[in-house]
Amino acid sequence: MPRLSMSEIRSDAVHARGIAAMDYDRSAVTPGIVHLGIGAFHRAHMAAYVDDLLKDNPSWGIIGASLRRPDTRDALAPQDFLYTLAIRDASGTGCRIIGSILDVLDASTQRAQLIETMADPAIRIVSLTVTEKGYCHDPATGDLDENHPDIVHDLAHPETPISAPGIIVAALALRQQRGLVPFTVMSCDNLPSNGKTAGRIVRRFAELRGVGTNFANYVQTVSFPSTMIDRIVPATTDADRAIVAEITGLDDAWPIMTEPFTQWVIEDDFPAGRPPFETVGAELVEDVEPFELMKLRMLNGSHSTMAYLGYLSGYQYVNEAIADAGIHKVIHGLMTEEAMPTLPMSRATLEAYRDQLLARFANPALKHRTWQIAMDGTQKLPQRLLGTIRDRLEAGQGIQRLALGVAAWMRYVTGIDEAGQPIDVKDPLAARLRAIADVAGRDPVQLANGLLAVTEVFGTDLPQVVTFRNTVTNHLKSLLENGAKETVRRL
Repeated sequence: MPRLSMSEIRSDAVHARGIAAMDYDRSAVTPGIVHLGIGAFHRAHMAAYVDDLLKDNPSWGIIGASLRRPDTRDALAPQDFLYTLAIRDASGTGCRIIGSILDVLDASTQRAQLIETMADPAIRIVSLTVTEKGYCHDPATGDLDENHPDIVHDLAHPETPISAPGIIVAALALRQQRGLVPFTVMSCDNLPSNGKTAGRIVRRFAELRGVGTNFANYVQTVSFPSTMIDRIVPATTDADRAIVAEITGLDDAWPIMTEPFTQWVIEDDFPAGRPPFETVGAELVEDVEPFELMKLRMLNGSHSTMAYLGYLSGYQYVNEAIADAGIHKVIHGLMTEEAMPTLPMSRATLEAYRDQLLARFANPALKHRTWQIAMDGTQKLPQRLLGTIRDRLEAGQGIQRLALGVAAWMRYVTGIDEAGQPIDVKDPLAARLRAIADVAGRDPVQLANGLLAVTEVFGTDLPQVVTFRNTVTNHLKSLLENGAKETVRRL
């Protein structure tokens, strides 16, 4: 089977299959965006929006950068950085070819080239999907973790940075030296006030780097618009590759699988210029925080809770977990009774969003693994569950379902499932969590106390709240003694 490439998508065979491909002259496209963290989510979301606008706005192509591994570059380079976006629902799979990514740089071997590219005056936006842990911050406070190994390295070696903040600051320093205006930094990660968080982290790093007052003032002029992004993107499997090949007649090393739904809300603050995102379905607003909070607390909070409960209950995929009547009731109640009262939108808006989420979770064609969502819980819990819990406790309101999500995470990170089999816990603090669990054994009080002492997750305030501690511990006791399904049934 021929490999996906520019020459192949021009062939009559591809056209005969009715595969949607670029409606623009790709040779005329020039880069205007550098994207750090060129993973599956970016390719399902932002890159697709940009692909839609290049016909009329060809100066906004994307140069991607992988910060840790060359996998994406190695997969896409032989196919001219094209890839297939496969959109799935119960009715089937539809494919389109995306061409908005012009190149992918591997930061580990092309760091100097990446920084030089970011310093090019044609680059007006640097966007990020580096996941929560890529910000090298303290998830409990949102501030830069000044003791993070990558930050320590980058402050000692500012010309060869390895972290996202270090790379951004190195490129800004080069632009300032050359008398260029700064690019806009646009975070597309699931962080509260992601633009403000990114700005706080980058400015603090620049301050610590200490290259003079003029540079500090220059960094203060950088714009960090917040965004809210939403699209479910499961990890691609070999079975997915085979399906895409059958549909397109082309071999694509790394197609992206996603759902029909997509949403992008952006604060309109781009001093260096921006493409007309609003013409391709994005919503430009003055303040993204209400939308962001709605997604974090309803979609992401539910996703994490469902991932831990679902995995412990033996469900491999989200659609299987939400089909469990008990888990469905817990997730519906978490959104309706506990998350929605903390949000500023109208009840009707929130109920419509809830119903839409439940339908999306149930999509049988989207094989989203509970294990995938369960990754990096120490980075996710503060934003997805603990913020809602703090607001509920302050208002004197119940936290039963939210606390069950926290307890399910505690049970999950012990690394042993209900059948006594190992769980592959992927988390920056996995070894530390497992050490706590090994000492505690199956004692729920000792296990809860040990994990609640991880201040990077829970801070110093929540562990002191008796209601929170007792509710989580009681749920954890039930999970250890009765299992996830019975605990859910009793709740």
